[in-house]
Amino acid sequence: MNANANSNKQIVQHIHAELAQGNGRPFIESLAEDFRWIMKGRTAWSGTYEGRQVVQDRLLAPLYAQFAGRYRNTAESFIAEDDQVVVQCRGEVSTKSGQRYDNEYCFIYRLAGGKLVSLTEYLDTALVDAVLEAPARAG
Repeated sequence: MNANANSNKQIVQHIHAELAQGNGRPFIESLAEDFRWIMKGRTAWSGTYEGRQVVQDRLLAPLYAQFAGRYRNTAESFIAEDDQVVVQCRGEVSTKSGQRYDNEYCFIYRLAGGKLVSLTEYLDTALVDAVLEAPARAG
């Protein structure tokens, strides 16, 4: 692993160590202004969210508005190569409707200059459809 890949891996490991404790601040602070989040699948949540503020307003705010408690995301493994870090992880939270939203993910991060510039997310889309309200109605 080259030095850039190692540095990127350490950044993402720190972010996920904090997410495991329910602290999303390091994640938000690591987003580049032109950050792009691509959520794979065919759910109401699926699509591409362009820009740090759009991600916060159109994805994270309506998502977190459905959670009854603190969302935690625990990494199981990390693979780093050049500007990409792949994380296999598991999220855990209860929704305000009383259902569990414990999803499993594969996140593919791309970093530049110590900032997250993109995230491609693979997840259990059937769980999204079963448990989450569509973002237009959430929050």
